Formats: sequence, C-alpha cells, structure tokens
Amino acid sequence: MPAPAPAPTSATRKFLGRLPLPERQYITDALRTETVGGVLLLLAAVAALVWANTPLGDSYTAVRDFHMGPAVLGLDLSVQHWAADGLLAIFFFVAGVELKRELVAGELRDPKAAALPVIAALCGMAAPALVYALTNAVGGGSMDGWAVPTATDIAFALAVLAVIGTSLPSALRAFLLTLAVVDDLFAILIIAVFFTSDLNFAALGGAIAGLAVFWLLLRKNVHGWYVYVPLALVIWGLMYNSGVHATIAGVAMGLMLRCTRRDGERHSPGEHIEHLVRPLSAGLAVPLFALFSAGVAVNGKSLTDVFTQPVTLGVALGLVVGKAVGIFGGTWLAARFTRAELNSDLAWPDVFAIASLAGIGFTVSLLIGELAFEGDAPLTEEVKAAVLIGSLIAAVLATVLLKLRVRKYQALMADEERDEDEDGIPDIYEEDDPEYHLRMAAIYEKKAAEHRERAELAGASRDDADSPA
Repeated sequence: MPAPAPAPTSATRKFLGRLPLPERQYITDALRTETVGGVLLLLAAVAALVWANTPLGDSYTAVRDFHMGPAVLGLDLSVQHWAADGLLAIFFFVAGVELKRELVAGELRDPKAAALPVIAALCGMAAPALVYALTNAVGGGSMDGWAVPTATDIAFALAVLAVIGTSLPSALRAFLLTLAVVDDLFAILIIAVFFTSDLNFAALGGAIAGLAVFWLLLRKNVHGWYVYVPLALVIWGLMYNSGVHATIAGVAMGLMLRCTRRDGERHSPGEHIEHLVRPLSAGLAVPLFALFSAGVAVNGKSLTDVFTQPVTLGVALGLVVGKAVGIFGGTWLAARFTRAELNSDLAWPDVFAIASLAGIGFTVSLLIGELAFEGDAPLTEEVKAAVLIGSLIAAVLATVLLKLRVRKYQALMADEERDEDEDGIPDIYEEDDPEYHLRMAAIYEKKAAEHRERAELAGASRDDADSPA
C-alpha cells in the first residue's frame, strides 16, 4: 500500500517525527519502568502456567480461590478477586494519570496531532470486536466476549521488545504508548458501561462524595500520603460495593491530579505521584494479577479448542488479525485524510509492525474475559487460554517484522542518543544552536591535537629504535 500523498496546496504535518526533548525524556523514563514491569509480568505468567499445569495445580486453585477480608464491609473476596479488583485499581490509577498528562501536556493536547493516534486506537479496538463478532456469528458462538480482544498490554509489549533486544526509535515508542493510553481509556469505558452489575446507589453516592473530597483536597493543595491513601481505600471499597467495577475508582482519582507544571516546578504533582506509584503498579500489582489469572490448564484439548470453538477462535483472531489490520488501517486512513506525512526515516511496514505488537492483549483482556463470562468457569478458562495464545502469536509476528528492520532502528537510536559534547542533551536537539557548533569545533580541534601529539610521539619512538646503540 503506498504512503498517503501530501496535498500540494496545504502544509503537511509530520507523523512519527522527532519528539520534543522533555516529551522524549518522559517517554524514556516511563517506558523504562514499564519494560521492567513487563519482564516481571512475563515471568509471572509463565510461573502461573507452570504452577497450574504441574502436580501442584490443586494448590494453585486453592490459593487463588482462598477468601479473606472483612465480610461485614462486603469485602470477603478471593485472592483472585483481590488481585483483579484491588491491585488492578493501582494499574488503572496510573493509566488515569497517563491519560490526564497526555491530554494536557502530551501527544493528545493538540486536537490535530491527537486525531491520528486516537483514530488508530479506535480502529484498533473496533476491528478486533468486529472480527470476534463475525467469527461467532458464523460459528454460532456467544457474543458476550466481543470486548476481550480489544485491549493492548503495553507492559507485555515492552517486555517482548526487551527480550528480543529491539531498540525502537522514540517516535515509535511514543506512538505505541499513546495507543495504549487511548486503548486503556476506552477499555475503562467498556468496563464501566457493559460490565456494571445492579447498582447500589447508596454506595455509589458515597464513592462519588469521596471523590469530591479527594478533588477538593487536591485543589486546596493538601499534602500527605496519610490523608490520600486512607481516603482512596474508602473510595475503592464504596465503588466495589456500588456494583461499578472497583478499578473505575483508580481511574477517576488519577484523572483528578494536576499534570501541568507551574513556575519553579520540576515536575507536576501528577508526574511526581506517577513516578512513585508506577513501580508499584508495574512491579507488583500487574504481575500478581497475572499470577492469579493466567494459570489455565494447557493440554492438547485446550489448544485444539482455541482454534475450533467460535468464542476462543474469535478472541485469538481478534488479537492477531483485528488489532494489526485495525491500527494499521486506521493510521493510514487518518494520515491520508489529515495530510500527515510519515517521517522519512521510517516506512509504513514499521507502522504495521507496531500494530502487530499491539495485538498483545494480556492484563485487561484477561480481566474483561473474567467479567464477560463470570459464572461460567470452563468457558472463562478457555477464553484465558485464547488470550494467551493470541498474544503469543502476535508477539512472534511482531518479533519477525521488527527484526527485519533492527539495523535501521539501531542506527536511528544511536543518532538520537549521540552526545559528543557530553552536555547531557542529545546532539540532534542542538544542531540549530550556534553555540553547539562552536563547542563541537573546539572538541574536534582538541581531538585533532591529541591525534597529532600521539603521532609525533610514535614517530619519535621509531626514531629512537632505529638509532644505533
């Protein structure tokens, strides 16, 4: 498919161009933590599969289904539910902060620039749902799982990149992160709208009142974790008992944080809190959720069922085919109609590789699978197996596509990170600064002088060696 042709009568915008330096630094720091968390997530998923498919499998089920918590507060939950409803609230809190930051200071703050990743993300959710629906309409399966393959797991995707050793240019990494942020937003809306049980209006009113107090304390610049953490726990408990999925409380609190910097601030409160909470989310909450959700029985029958049953086949095809086609197609169409010109250093196959990588739907897909087929344990386990297999196929496909361009990516990354004047700022961001060229001229002159001095010393040594004793 040829690249979209820029309109000759209108100035074109650069798509996947160079990021501003502060944005690049933020993306680098955020993805570094997510990468470590992704590796832990991968290890937790493998541990869950091994634990559930060995003679110790009964102990896995016993631990996963063990109940604890104050029953009087409606919180006598299994370990699996504590992980899904409790720990994932931390994950969605971070997602809320990320979304708020993207809206006020990141890629989504400019409606024109935001149009392309938002359209790509929407198409990347609509296409998997359509693939699932078509598969189950033809095969006579259940339509309840249409939302399962719509999610992208950024941590798992980054873990794949870490394992295969592919260094993506910052523009591609930022595009992947923005896709995941928008994806998380719509996944949150899907959970809130389609998976809300009978409402307890008293508990819901209490949760909303708690959120109002949370917002007021932030506006009054009240500080102290000992104020916000207990309040957050109360809000979470009320939201859980309201019938709305408890993770919505985390999102709502994340969106309330201020993510713009004021004079004299190095980081906004939102960025500061995200920096503190992200390691807890990526390093503890999400891996523990994976540990108690990914332990499904893997055998010949379960693998066969994934490709023969309409529900599971729809999930796998949605992740592998729907995500790649949806994101790539949405991106290409959006670029065509918004007259966005692709960065000359990249090509459309790079976009397709990222779209394939986004087919790794793990954390939120597993969560939605549990919600969609709640009460049907066998089908829930089959859907989880389909999520795992679909994500694995998407990861392998993306690995092959990315490896084909790995030398190009490494060269682009080396150019982005080059800092010959050693001032802590990549040279690519200083090339228009006259002082930078003066510094570089002085550096080159110093290196040339050192080279001449070494040459003279080497010549003098040869003369001494040739002279008679």
